[in-house]
Amino acid sequence: MNGFLYYLIAFAVVLGVLIVVHEFGHYIVARWAGVKVLRFSVGFGKPLLCRRMGRDETEWVLAAFPLGGYVKMLDEREGEVAADELHRTFNRQPVARRIAIVAAGPLANLLLAVLLYWGVFCYGSKELRPILGTPPAVSVAAGAGIVNGEVVRRVAGETVQTWQDMRWMLLKKAADSDSVELEVINAKQEIALRRIDLASIRESGWEGDAFELLGLVFYRPQIRPLIAKVSAGSAAASGGMLPGDEIVAIDELRITTWPDVVERIRKSADKRLNVEVLRDGHPVFLHVTPEGVEDRGKRVGRIGAAVGDTGASGVELTTLVRYDPWTALHKAAVETWEKSTFSFAMIGKMLTGEVSLRNLSGPVTIADYAGQSARLGIDYYIKFMALVSISLGVLNLLPIPILDGGHLLYYVIEIIKRGPVSEKTMEIGQQIGLALLLMLMAFAFYNDINRLISG
Repeated sequence: MNGFLYYLIAFAVVLGVLIVVHEFGHYIVARWAGVKVLRFSVGFGKPLLCRRMGRDETEWVLAAFPLGGYVKMLDEREGEVAADELHRTFNRQPVARRIAIVAAGPLANLLLAVLLYWGVFCYGSKELRPILGTPPAVSVAAGAGIVNGEVVRRVAGETVQTWQDMRWMLLKKAADSDSVELEVINAKQEIALRRIDLASIRESGWEGDAFELLGLVFYRPQIRPLIAKVSAGSAAASGGMLPGDEIVAIDELRITTWPDVVERIRKSADKRLNVEVLRDGHPVFLHVTPEGVEDRGKRVGRIGAAVGDTGASGVELTTLVRYDPWTALHKAAVETWEKSTFSFAMIGKMLTGEVSLRNLSGPVTIADYAGQSARLGIDYYIKFMALVSISLGVLNLLPIPILDGGHLLYYVIEIIKRGPVSEKTMEIGQQIGLALLLMLMAFAFYNDINRLISG
């Protein structure tokens, strides 16, 4: 399947499911409260498909602009209502029922996240173990004394099983701590403590990859740079490389492992390299120009040579994560709660300037991540869908007029002042909310375009 089409379909499925679940939350609670639903729309603008169904002849609509949806309910503020249906209007419902109807959409997204995580935790997924690689020479991780092959057992005293567990724990600690302690164990079963300074994450405004900022990289097996195969017509073949050659230097930089070769080649697209190899015990000097190819929006170099020694380390790199249904449900609820509260905290830090607005992502970035996660496997894709569902739920709970959270704010004010907010106030609020939302969307689209251009 064409790459663009694959990513588009993956994005459309995520978006479609999350919109339908969100609006169905509003719909089902509105029906439970006795409110008449006039229209259930997936998307905005001109209806492409429309069908009337149910006792109330509700319109079920698929509209032209798919980034959202709405449930339209009977309401006196939007037109005349027959006397025998006044009790079914939204605006005449007690404030508690209106709160329930409005909150049901975001809560449906959070509930969906719990169910998705629960399914993945029950089914099980292969995850990378938290094995650390050799950090860059000048980095926080190097300063902490981390060496290749150390396995992280605990982060701030909490047990971690996977690379993602470790990543999540470090991000949480970075939000309110200056440093964090990792308990690691090496191949000799020696336990050590490594203290990681987290200040660089906050100083960067949370831009970029936090692990990259800290110098935390995944384990690199010590595979000899011994070539086993050279593809016909490749840059390696053109440069004179042969099976059995061992690469010892590239542009006078000493090479000891195959990952060193890969890193150097990837950074040298279309650049001529001086390569020293050992052939039958004798040094041979070659000139190789890596072919530039596109990989996830970046231009990288490849030479068409395959490594021979692929099983030298004997280290298990992955682990199967699976739980019984009850434990899985508990972990799914905790995961959803922690990611929701973390999202609220990051939004708060964004408003105070502690977190850069460059962290906002729009539909292009989300589509890219959707496609990438789908290629990695169904478990990764479902986890991605759960994460986006949490983000959608959190976003809609923000007290911004035009969003669900803005309406909830009006109802809280109504309870406090014992009377509804005036139409004029709500109208001004809607205009302010729309302006804020458009501004956020503009930032998100700008960030998407900037990421595409910069790679």
